[in-house]
Amino acid sequence: MDRIVKLVLTSKVYDIARETPLDLAVNLSKRLNNKILLKREDLQDVFSFKIRGAYNKIAQLSSEEKKHGVIAASAGNHAQGVALSAKKLKLKATIVMPKTTPDIKINAVKSHGAEVVLYGDNYTEASKYCKILEKQTKMTYIPPFDDELVIAGNGTIAYEIIRQTSGDIDAVFVPIGGGGLIAGIASFMKNIYPKIKIIGVQPKDSNAMYLSFKAGKKIILDKVGIFADGVAVKEVGDITLKNVLKYVDDIILVDTDEICSSIKDIYYDTRNIVEPAGALGIAGIKKYVKDNNIHNQTLVAINSGANMNFDRMVFVSDRAVIGEKREALYAIEIPEKPGALKTFCMNVIKNRNISEFSYRLTQRKNAYIFVGINMDYELENKKFMDAAQSQNYTIIDLTNNELAKNHMRYMIGGKSPIAKNELLYHFSFPEKIGALSNFLSHMKQNWNISLFHYRKHGGEYGRVLMGFEIPPNEREEFQVFLDNLKYNYTNETNNIAYKLFL
Repeated sequence: MDRIVKLVLTSKVYDIARETPLDLAVNLSKRLNNKILLKREDLQDVFSFKIRGAYNKIAQLSSEEKKHGVIAASAGNHAQGVALSAKKLKLKATIVMPKTTPDIKINAVKSHGAEVVLYGDNYTEASKYCKILEKQTKMTYIPPFDDELVIAGNGTIAYEIIRQTSGDIDAVFVPIGGGGLIAGIASFMKNIYPKIKIIGVQPKDSNAMYLSFKAGKKIILDKVGIFADGVAVKEVGDITLKNVLKYVDDIILVDTDEICSSIKDIYYDTRNIVEPAGALGIAGIKKYVKDNNIHNQTLVAINSGANMNFDRMVFVSDRAVIGEKREALYAIEIPEKPGALKTFCMNVIKNRNISEFSYRLTQRKNAYIFVGINMDYELENKKFMDAAQSQNYTIIDLTNNELAKNHMRYMIGGKSPIAKNELLYHFSFPEKIGALSNFLSHMKQNWNISLFHYRKHGGEYGRVLMGFEIPPNEREEFQVFLDNLKYNYTNETNNIAYKLFL
């Protein structure tokens, strides 16, 4: 029997954590033709499973380790788990958090009596500073995932699922960041019921465990996506990877739209709003069922957390419709003449509902319009495009174009006839005062900004689209400038949506 199993059975999590319900998702079950169960870790006192591993680790520290207090680095759920655990055990706690952490998370940690130290723009910088403070203060470091006691505390979830179902399930779908949750669940579950599949789920843009799983060795990412911040890690743990390679059956990747759609699905079944990482399990189930034509099975999703920033809900709502495949985005060329739009609507759109429409006069011969249409994308997209093309309209599907979804649909103005030598870039700016000023201060004075779009999404990072007028002979220098930045960026100069509309 695996050592983790013994540690699960002797864990101390129930001094503070509760046994969460395993609820039937009625609507999802009917829609997917499978029995879908939700393990409601979003109902813990800190709205996340993280309390289990943190408390199990801290409760079993030696008297000497406890004497100096505990310290951790986290931008969210782990911070709250450590803070509440320390409060329960009457220990001093210090949490290092990035300066970009939203106030709601900082205040939640402070409410449990922990000292908060704000440092750096991201988790990596905060974690490095945490290590410095650990040496200076001699406080005991509490790791977020790569520790046997943390893993075992998380593994109590699997123990509960087995007792709640008598093992009568086919698969469990588990969100993955650094791997502490799935390592605990997989280790316990596979030792008791080896036939139950354990399937991990990660965002496509935060897939360190997926790549490591496929390669059979640790793969470290250069950058991670910013939406599902609860699982945004560049490097998985050594212990967690070992257990994942030993016990996990597969890992599924999902995109932002699929995550948003799953947040909406969970809301309709529970009337609770989970965070993006918390919806990964359901997103994975939906893809697994569709891709493998699964019917009449019992599938469990771990609702890992519900620490959602309210500001982020607008973004989730916008993208959920596309994630449900209920909206399509198109660029369509029509003649630039009176009555052309009416003709197009009557002959092609017909009785479909338009969700969005943008247009700006830029030339006298032809016009490109940006259109959103409510439809069953998988069933109707080809038919719609064929109908448009059969009437000699040029149509381009932008439904999966991130530039179009994040920026284009919120912008106005059209093409600029005076912008010269323009380059277009998408940046992830930390949501803090001075981020833009810091960026601009390092630019050469003759590098003109020709386009700028930002829209708040409620995360630690903002999505910024910028156009630059850069003389051809200075582009190498501009590239050096970009490479020296701390901000993630993507060159969008050749994006079709930019070429058509901006």
